[in-house]
Amino acid sequence: MTDKTYTVEAVKAEAPEIAPDNLIEFVTTIANLTKPTDIFWADGSDEEWNLLTEQMVQSGMFTRLNPEKRPNSFLARSLPSDVARVESRTYICSEKEEDAGPTNNWADPKEMKETLKGLFDGSMRGRTMYVIPFSMGPIGGPISQLGIEITDSPYVVVNMRIMTRMGIPALELIGKGEEWVPAVHSVGYPLVDAEGNERPDTSWPCNEEKYITHFPETNEIWSYGSGYGGNALLGKKCFALRIASTMARRDGWMAEHMLILRLTENATGKQFHVTAAFPSACGKTNLAMLQPTIEGYTVETIGDDIAWMRPDAEGRLRAINPEAGFFGVAPGTSYKTNPMAMDTARANSIFTNVALTDDGDVWWEGVDGEMPDHLIDWHGNDYTKADAEAGKLAAHPNSRFTVPADQCPIISPDWEAPEGVAVDAILFGGRRATNVPLVAEQYTSAHGVFIGASVASEVTAAATDVKAGSLRHDPFAMLPFCGYNMADYWGHWVEMQEKLGDKFPKVYQVNWFRKDEDGRFMWPGFGDNSRVLDWIVRRADGRVDAVDGITGRYPKLEDFNLEGTDVDEATWNKLFETDPDAWANEIDQVEEYFTKFGDKVPPAIHGELAEFRGRIEAARSALLS
Repeated sequence: MTDKTYTVEAVKAEAPEIAPDNLIEFVTTIANLTKPTDIFWADGSDEEWNLLTEQMVQSGMFTRLNPEKRPNSFLARSLPSDVARVESRTYICSEKEEDAGPTNNWADPKEMKETLKGLFDGSMRGRTMYVIPFSMGPIGGPISQLGIEITDSPYVVVNMRIMTRMGIPALELIGKGEEWVPAVHSVGYPLVDAEGNERPDTSWPCNEEKYITHFPETNEIWSYGSGYGGNALLGKKCFALRIASTMARRDGWMAEHMLILRLTENATGKQFHVTAAFPSACGKTNLAMLQPTIEGYTVETIGDDIAWMRPDAEGRLRAINPEAGFFGVAPGTSYKTNPMAMDTARANSIFTNVALTDDGDVWWEGVDGEMPDHLIDWHGNDYTKADAEAGKLAAHPNSRFTVPADQCPIISPDWEAPEGVAVDAILFGGRRATNVPLVAEQYTSAHGVFIGASVASEVTAAATDVKAGSLRHDPFAMLPFCGYNMADYWGHWVEMQEKLGDKFPKVYQVNWFRKDEDGRFMWPGFGDNSRVLDWIVRRADGRVDAVDGITGRYPKLEDFNLEGTDVDEATWNKLFETDPDAWANEIDQVEEYFTKFGDKVPPAIHGELAEFRGRIEAARSALLS
């Protein structure tokens, strides 16, 4: 078999006229390396969506859902080996190992490029190579960035259409000379080998060998072997966090694993914007689409997962959601927990690894109503109530829905404002059954960084390499996503605070997951989290006081709206109970964790560690007196 050779002239002849020479050369180089059958330039049109989704239905990669129940929506099932991020195969390939830091897997960039060259050589034989121009953030916005993803997966193309501003408008800006991030992806399953022998196709192509690699100095992304979510949709975690965080540090902005919401005080019309960082599957989407249980407020969604923040001319931090869609965790999502997400996913959506009902709809654990008598589970097998009773799951714990953000019933009218929205408060949180109070405000700006740096959370199903339920440090909910040394990232936060001074938003730590001695959640959560936001924005607005505690400043009971809840004074006290001995033990663990970063930990963070120990000793003395 003779592989097809691609020339610059031939590629240019088939490309859109607006494609610049540097992009043509890039596409030509990758085509000659990967050896696809043909090249497809994605334009983001409805016609393209219809073409590709129908092709995937015919190939078995997609199941078309009932058009009356889920119009223009589809179900995909991955292989069990390709269901989540693979952190152990994710690399930061900086020139110096110390720049990647101890929480990232580092590889020498030259050696990794040689490895990737071997893997990508012929990886697209028998397949179509898709060229995807896209913008992270509103087209042409001052905080937005452009990219090109090359992939051999039509699943990636249609998901990128939902998750990014993908198509001709992005290509037009690239054609005008705007900078762009190159991202190359292959599932690593060629349909023809080097000798010309055909291989059987599969409804979910992938490779057991996986590499998700990032090159910070050159802003490149190369991903091989996986077809799943963030491993393959390279605009998401790879670009929007790992590469963007390095770009942000260089250029004086911030790329964060944060939701963005608007809280409007109805009586005055005053608007507050809150960002919040939680580890995956810890309630970001639920909070972003909050339905308040207290009167007087309206919540609107701006973003559910990622925030890019840049100072404006007045020195205020402004945030955009760089994504155009939601990539939400399905299990546990219901009309009880998140009605807005349910309504958002009623049409034009892609579901991955959920169960299929007999009438062509989707189902997962925790969704509303009783389980049907019969389902097809995420493996494609028959599933009955007997399987459920035996402890088997119909949907994978990390099953997902990909949905357009503009379908959200409470999407903010300003969610695509190019300049972003001014941030009033920043929240950090995770799953903590003990020790961490419901809400605490920073003492100082450096203490806010310390709160983010010392966050620890119970592990969820979004990562395959760590035991679910165990506790791990997850600074700023960025542990898997920071593209450089985490301690340098803390230093960047300190520098941004110093640059903006009092205009930098205050930081709050929240914990919806505190449990009593019987293992029951003490806080009702979901819509009642609006009560916490109510206190935070009134506090940020200077309308209520706070009391000093070990972990920060806490609300007074009389300033907190608990009307209509079952939270009595005794429960309230338990929600803010702080055991000095338990915290002394935890701070020892935090200090030990900080030692991983050596002398790169900012002095301000060491100072906050000492202040924390002082508050612990003061609390111990108070108990003895």
